[in-house]
Amino acid sequence: LHALRTAEKALLPGYHPFEWLPPLKNVSSNTEVGIINGLSGLVQSVDEYPVDTISKRFRYDVALVSTLKDMEEDILEGLKAHELDDYLSGPFTVVIKESCDGMGDVSEKHGCGPVVPEKAVRFSFTIMTIGVHHNKDNVRIFEESKPNSELCCKPLCLMLADESDHETLTAILSPLIAEREAMKGSELMLELGGILRTFKFVFRGTGYDEKLVREVEGLEASGSVYICTLCDSTRLEASQNIVLHSITRSHKENLERYEMWRSNRHHESVDELRDRVKGVSAKPFIETLPSIDALHCDIGNAAEFYKIFQLEIGEVFKNPNASKEERKRWQSTLD
Repeated sequence: LHALRTAEKALLPGYHPFEWLPPLKNVSSNTEVGIINGLSGLVQSVDEYPVDTISKRFRYDVALVSTLKDMEEDILEGLKAHELDDYLSGPFTVVIKESCDGMGDVSEKHGCGPVVPEKAVRFSFTIMTIGVHHNKDNVRIFEESKPNSELCCKPLCLMLADESDHETLTAILSPLIAEREAMKGSELMLELGGILRTFKFVFRGTGYDEKLVREVEGLEASGSVYICTLCDSTRLEASQNIVLHSITRSHKENLERYEMWRSNRHHESVDELRDRVKGVSAKPFIETLPSIDALHCDIGNAAEFYKIFQLEIGEVFKNPNASKEERKRWQSTLD
């Protein structure tokens, strides 16, 4: 009877039994979890700050399992396409792109519901690639062809909050991030195509715009003198240095700088302390992948075009062996 009930349950839509090895730290082993209240487990105020919002979310691991089950056919077809045994148990490596963005004004003009902020924030993920190690090679059996499409972007958490509200964002997203951190050190055991398979997850926080990167990495807002989310450049330094910039900031360094900012162990003035921490002023709580964004692409392109214009002014194609003085003259003409 028990086996029959289990088989019956497995046929129900949305029910997918799974297991983590080792079990996830501080995460329930119950697999029958639907939509949960994003505020569950939170006190009504965080550090004297009232959390007055509405939030709904899925448990991170349950959402990943549900997505993998939806992709069952794609995974089995990928194995066949690469002439791999469809009973291969893995471990499969799944690369996840995480995204979070404000959804703007979502106010209901004539509603009579609770008074909540009129803005919403959505945290979502996309399965980018699935690979498996076979004969000393890593074979990619699935790759998302339209990674920016809303069809493959799975919502994980929705909250009625302003994306600039650091405290509310931290309170609601922290449990989700704790689940993600727990999954990094465990393997998922899930039945796909009638065979128990093992999955490992790699998370990449690349779906954030500059405003949200500053918010979740604890940096000052975009009007800050520290213009860059990738390096320590100030506006003045950036305007004088028109060469390609390098990525030097990291989540770990931002956390260390926040501790310096919080403790001020060197007993410095506000300006000295701000210069030491390079614009970190709140606790970073989500690790984003520092990748080149539109601003830095523009800086890089500007540097390249600057060189090209300089060479065009000097008609370098006529005189490739121009002296330093001549090249400086071209530069001052361009400036």
